Amino acid sequence: MTQLPQLDAALFLTDGGAETTLIFDDGIDLPDFAAFPLLDDPDGHVALTRYYERYAGIAERDGAGIVLETATWRASSDWGARLGYDAQRLEQANRKAVDLLLDVRQRFAIPVVVSGCVGPRGDAYRPETIMTRQEARDYHAPQIRTFADTQADLVTAMTLTNVPEATGIVDAAREANVKVVLSFTVETDGLLPSGDTLAHAIQQVDEDTDGYTAYYMVNCAHPTHIAPALDPEAEWAQRLRGVRANASKLSHAELDEAEVLDRGDPEEFANDYRALRTTLPGLTVLGGCCGTDHRHVDALSRAFSG
Repeated sequence: MTQLPQLDAALFLTDGGAETTLIFDDGIDLPDFAAFPLLDDPDGHVALTRYYERYAGIAERDGAGIVLETATWRASSDWGARLGYDAQRLEQANRKAVDLLLDVRQRFAIPVVVSGCVGPRGDAYRPETIMTRQEARDYHAPQIRTFADTQADLVTAMTLTNVPEATGIVDAAREANVKVVLSFTVETDGLLPSGDTLAHAIQQVDEDTDGYTAYYMVNCAHPTHIAPALDPEAEWAQRLRGVRANASKLSHAELDEAEVLDRGDPEEFANDYRALRTTLPGLTVLGGCCGTDHRHVDALSRAFSG
């Protein structure tokens, strides 16, 4: 397998909070926070294309690369069934999501990495049950096999809350012979929702899977929540290459109850990333998650490019 370009670059951007942008800026209803049904609707397809092109344009302006995630965070069997999608329709949706990004990529003269996005089986903020490693592998394997059969460059599993699910995802990716990135989420104290430290999660997954993961990330937490989890002197921290942070400093529980989107301040957001990169200079894949939009990624790009 070829080397991922973001591993050798000083800066690769990502997109931002797709679902919150589509809901609050575009006025699109997303049941179960699922964006993938938009791929079956012409207007939805246009909205997604517009969303991605805005971020790729920022990267092109500043000479950075960009990793774009497919709109498939919810496109696995449990969530799909809630939205009336059987296995065949889900496979089609995952393929359409990759095709959309391949189409976007050809219009930009920069490295655009297409990532097949996988989400957690359960609630990303409040995991009620934790699967075994084998259960996680079996659950996520169909979606990952689909991505492996497309021109996606890798699979990224986002907003992971526990070690067994993360490990099972890596098992499924290795069996499908596709590169994989794991992105954990943390609470305000820097711990995973499962109570594990970020250090333990990364070390345990690497130990259990012979270091197959291409690199690790943290997403869906504010930079000030991520900072306490970092140890620049630790060997595991060198495996952490990316952050996609929330705009808001609220906890996951508070965000669940919030009726108004907290967008934070893009310039303060970029400054918080400066602090993270001072601690870990190896953080080179930078973007946003819930509540962020192109303004936050624009601020990041201006802060770290050139």
